[in-house]
Amino acid sequence: MEEIKKVTWRSPSNIALVKYWGKKSGIQIPANPSISFTLEQCYSETSATLIKKETKNRDIELRFYFDGKENMAFRLRMLKFFDIIAKDFPILRQYGLFVHSTNSFPHSSGIASSASAMSALALCLCDLQNQMDKKKVSKDKFLEESSYYARLGSGSAARSVYPLIAEWGKAKGVKGSSDLHAIPFEQNLHKTFKTYQNTILIASSAEKKVSSRVGHSLMKNNPFAAVRYAQANKNLRDLIVALKKGDLEKFGSIVEDEAMTLHALMMCSSPSFVLLAPSTLSMIEKIRRFREETKLPVYFTLDAGPNIHLLYPNNIKRKVDSFIFDELEQHCEQGKMIHDNVGKGPFSVK
Repeated sequence: MEEIKKVTWRSPSNIALVKYWGKKSGIQIPANPSISFTLEQCYSETSATLIKKETKNRDIELRFYFDGKENMAFRLRMLKFFDIIAKDFPILRQYGLFVHSTNSFPHSSGIASSASAMSALALCLCDLQNQMDKKKVSKDKFLEESSYYARLGSGSAARSVYPLIAEWGKAKGVKGSSDLHAIPFEQNLHKTFKTYQNTILIASSAEKKVSSRVGHSLMKNNPFAAVRYAQANKNLRDLIVALKKGDLEKFGSIVEDEAMTLHALMMCSSPSFVLLAPSTLSMIEKIRRFREETKLPVYFTLDAGPNIHLLYPNNIKRKVDSFIFDELEQHCEQGKMIHDNVGKGPFSVK
């Protein structure tokens, strides 16, 4: 095997504050704008190696390894992705490609693995193509291009290429916002949120009954879709103000509203589905009671699954840790949880 060029990128997952749920026509075009915190500890590390092709045909030659083992299911997903982007990446047909990937977090742990995996892959491909073309691009341009291609693999992956916080989707009043790629939002973030904590409480690690892809498609006939999209746009505008001012109460109110709306939409789909677990509801009740009794700004969000993302400022971490140990750990599957925080975004691993 003759190695031509190799790159490695580490890219994090993210947790949406205003949710992306539902698509317009086209490839991964969001029906509403979204915004998310970039995580630190939950990431994918991906190496992509160009090798000399064994044949002279134009077929894409790919071998994919996850945690050191060949993964044929994800390889097929990647080949579909490569077919979409191949016209922009001549290297995909000129060379063979070995991809090795691993996650810092367990599968089915409530973390958006497609966001970290597809963003890491997009970063690798953009890096490789630029190097092979001997093309120098600015960091801002590189990240924008990576976000664009990450989106084609997984919508939420578009947001994972930026540090701290990213917005994705055309939104009125948000300069530079686009349906085609995410934009960085760090300059609009109050310092309190730059060290924000996110503890993921694993209510269940079972595979979801309904995939996010199917869930998005069910929004087409959801009777509340139009109202939801209007709500998301308003919530985004209001949340941006709270993020700039450091208004933790307003922030928490919107984030929890978004989480509950997401799951309400699932219950109102046809066919309807429920992804919450009994332990999810138990934890939500205890979180709300703790906040009412202590007046501490501890809030939660949920992705399309049963696991709680507990959000709180760094300066109350010790008190929240005690609350988690005393009240919430018992509701976690085998006591499982992941302690994370707002992170600095992806980087090249040398």
